[in-house]
Amino acid sequence: MRLIRNLLALIVLAIGVLWSLQGLGLVQGSFMTGQREWLYIGLVTALLGLIGLRWANRPRV
Repeated sequence: MRLIRNLLALIVLAIGVLWSLQGLGLVQGSFMTGQREWLYIGLVTALLGLIGLRWANRPRV
């Protein structure tokens, strides 16, 4: 179960980073390229991925 949580959190993190890079215009080939709103959406998504990683790896009591 822990592995699945980590994988899901990493996928969410990767998607967030990709959307942020597209929003900055560093990744081409999408309607999101150069759109500032996708930078912010990506940052929030990446933050959720980091929170998910932290949650998936929290110590069990």
